[in-house]
Parts: sequence; structure tokens; C-alpha cells
Amino acid sequence: MVALVLIFIAGLSDALDGFLARKFHWQSRLGSFLDPIADKLLLIVIFVSLAVKELIPIWLAVIVVARDAIIVAGAAYYQWKTRNLEMSPLISSKINTAMQVVFVLGLLFHLVVAPIPNLALLFIKVAVALTTVISGVLYVLCWSRFCKKHRL
Repeated sequence: MVALVLIFIAGLSDALDGFLARKFHWQSRLGSFLDPIADKLLLIVIFVSLAVKELIPIWLAVIVVARDAIIVAGAAYYQWKTRNLEMSPLISSKINTAMQVVFVLGLLFHLVVAPIPNLALLFIKVAVALTTVISGVLYVLCWSRFCKKHRL
């Protein structure tokens, strides 16, 4: 129950933080790097923990971690070569993060509060897998386009 509440609060506070930063122009270059890194670290730890506890299939945790590793590697390479990385998440990434948070909250709710129909859990698991893969592919395409543009 504690994990469910803490993850819910983390997701809510992240959404509120993003909203306030945009509304009041409290954005900074450092924040544009740290916020997505913090989000990804939190979700990676959660997905790996759920896989270790055998509450989700290992393949799901692997694609979540692999996608984030690919994105970070692409960003690091681009920054190393150009010294001009601007962080701006793709809409597919925002959708993917939302799906991951909904999945984790739904799974924890299912485990500690009340059962959720298996079909609903399967649907969100498939949605997480698809949005993770689609978002990862779109980032690879973006990094490839950036590298081609800058002849890297």
C-alpha cells in the first residue's frame, strides 16, 4: 500500500511540477535535463523491482530499460559531438511515461486494494509495451536525423 501511495504522489507531483514550470515560465536548462532523468530513473527502478519480484514479465522491464538506455546513449552522443543538446521530449515519450505510470498504479492497486479484471491489466501491459517500442523507435529516428543534419 505504501508503494502505491508513494508512486501516485510521485506521478502527481511530477505532473504538477511540469504544469507550474510551463505556466509560470520556471523552466531552466538544468531542469530540462534533470526532470526527465529523474522520471526515467524512478520508472526503471520500479519496473526492474516488479520484474525481480516476478510481478511483471522480465521482457517488459527489459524493453522499458532498453528504450531509456538507447535514448540516453543517443543524447549523450549528440551532446558529445555537438555540445548543443536541447532536451524536448517527443509526445510519444509523454504518452509512454503516462502509460507506464498508469500500468504501475493499476498493478499495485490490483495487488493491494482490489482486483482489476485481467483483461484490463493485459490491455495496459500491451499498451505499455507498444508505446515503449514506438517511442524508442521515434527517438532513434530523431537522433539519426539530428546526426545526419550535423554530419556526425
